[in-house]
Amino acid sequence: MSDSNDAPVTLAGIARIAGVGRAAVSNWRRRHVSFPMPVGGTDTSPQFSLAEVERWLYAHGKIERIGLRERLWPHYEALGDRAVMGAALAEVGRRLLAGTGADQAAPEHSLLPDEAARVMNETVDVARYEGERETFTFLLTRWLDAHVRQVGTTPAPLARLMADIALAVRAEERWGADGRITVLDPACGVGGLLLAAGEGMAERSADAGPGTTALIGTELDPVLAALAEVRLGFADAEEGSGVVRIEAGDSLRADPNDGVRADIVLCNPPFNARDWGHEELATDPRWVYGLPPRTEPELAWIEHALARLAPGGVAVLLLPPAVASRRAGRRIRGALLRTGALQGVVALPAGAAQPHSVSLQLWILRMPVSEGGAASGERLFLLDAATSHGATRGAQGIDWPQLTSRVLDAVRAYDWSGERKAGAGKQLPEGSVTVPVVDLLNEQTDLTPARHVPETAVEAQAKLHESWGRLGGLLDEVRDHSQSLAAIDLSAGSEALSTITVSDLHRAHALKLQQGQTLPSELLHGDALPDGAVPALSVPDLVLGGQPGGWLARAEAERGASIGSFTVAEPGDVVVAGVERAYRVWVQEDTPLVLGPQLYALRPDPGVLDPWFLAGCLRASANARQAGSHTSSSARIDVRKLQVLQLALVEQRPYAAAFRELLALEESLRSVASVGEALVRSLGDGLAAGKLHSLRP
Repeated sequence: MSDSNDAPVTLAGIARIAGVGRAAVSNWRRRHVSFPMPVGGTDTSPQFSLAEVERWLYAHGKIERIGLRERLWPHYEALGDRAVMGAALAEVGRRLLAGTGADQAAPEHSLLPDEAARVMNETVDVARYEGERETFTFLLTRWLDAHVRQVGTTPAPLARLMADIALAVRAEERWGADGRITVLDPACGVGGLLLAAGEGMAERSADAGPGTTALIGTELDPVLAALAEVRLGFADAEEGSGVVRIEAGDSLRADPNDGVRADIVLCNPPFNARDWGHEELATDPRWVYGLPPRTEPELAWIEHALARLAPGGVAVLLLPPAVASRRAGRRIRGALLRTGALQGVVALPAGAAQPHSVSLQLWILRMPVSEGGAASGERLFLLDAATSHGATRGAQGIDWPQLTSRVLDAVRAYDWSGERKAGAGKQLPEGSVTVPVVDLLNEQTDLTPARHVPETAVEAQAKLHESWGRLGGLLDEVRDHSQSLAAIDLSAGSEALSTITVSDLHRAHALKLQQGQTLPSELLHGDALPDGAVPALSVPDLVLGGQPGGWLARAEAERGASIGSFTVAEPGDVVVAGVERAYRVWVQEDTPLVLGPQLYALRPDPGVLDPWFLAGCLRASANARQAGSHTSSSARIDVRKLQVLQLALVEQRPYAAAFRELLALEESLRSVASVGEALVRSLGDGLAAGKLHSLRP
């Protein structure tokens, strides 16, 4: 590409081109005065000329050449808008597929800008040398990585696991004589689940003879739908054994695939989407198991999936863990169990998919083979793989081969046939059980596997070993903090130092005082915190354990903070709970925090006040007593009356260090108590159950 077609590239883009980390690129900028100057962007995120960067990298021996695909991506980034980038990439895919002879009609019209047309033409030229599918897949991966917060995807190993579960549950004898199968994903995104199903069916056909597969998807976002159609089109063009049909539309409100009856439904539905059409769909015939509550959109997707299944068809959905236990969904969970529509629940390790902080679940459902018949016997299959060996928190901590083997071994050991009776089938592996449905139909109808699957001996011992190690580490922390704090001499200061109130500091602009506000329930979510969300804290949360009880979408939090309807404590702010029963003071670290009523954010001027010094002064018990107001049963603390020592910033530093060490000691002691209590309980339960194998003298 010539300089006339130059494009801006970021530091991250330069690092990818050169095959190094971003820190190395920053180091080049500092060390080499000849490094290209920014041509745009901001101080924190500068942009550089791709042509100038390419010449510099080549001249300094950092690269031999930039790959043609790598040179394409900055031009897509320069298009700016996510939808424009995606639409351009989808159009490129259509053109490339047309060149392979696949049945892909060109769009009737295009709203893409002229710059996008030039980039598309260059992409087609590059693909002739680099490979059509390889070029499209490379650019799609970059596009998804760049918009990971806006475009959710199912990780490829998890998608394949879901497809393999469906294929295992859908017993071989129930396939048609010609081996034809229809797979539907009603929220297909860029087609990852359908792609995995196609791969699984292709492998099955190689073993069981030729067959055909219809891959059908629906996606609300037309750009994602177009990308999914192209992505699956490339796979079909190579394997030539199926039909691909992707429709853009709203599966819940106006399903364009209403007439489809699929053998398999795979779905990773959007979580916590409150605006799913509850009111307008109140009389919809799909709600055979009950009208899903407005706050339970995942149950709507479950019933939609069942409505699209053919007799004997299997659905596997990826769902948040709260769906198994929330009180609002108890009635529908009970109906799914009584009718046999719900076959099993599998708990996955945290990190298997977004949101990575929670243990998601796979729900396995099936339609009756004959109308009016039961889909299963009298038991529910439960597998707790959340503690799978080798799986640690975070996407990079999942041992996918081990997890896949464990789940599929348990699924294949279970008799999923409609003739199954209670207790029939092979011996299930450890970590999986079948539970009589009648035992689950109680006040909670809690289907969380961990509540019903007994802990294996290996898992119990591993947890004990981990707890002992953690306790030892915490005791070392306590010892280190104690030695540091024990050196403090409190008898040195004889003169009483003057103090100043928070109110006076606020008036002097030494700090900014903001009071938390009531959070609108329609914007506040109570489920597991997803990536990119802003946690919300209230005084009841502090009373019940100290962790935020809800969250807001980042866009809503930022908008509310900008217009003054929300109070957001930023990292470095001091947060004060102005209620005596929950009085706490801390320095907010790491992430922003939306504050509810009776919580206060104090933002100190860093040139006047050290935040740790401020927090240490405010948290003194005597300080809280003198600022307390007992005029009501709530016993509030008047934060404005709290006292702070009057010291110069340089004199605050030693106090700040001591306060910080003291708070660290307090946190370590609290953790020691928590871990120790759990360890004593677990060890005592094991001994009481007769599991003692050795005792050292």
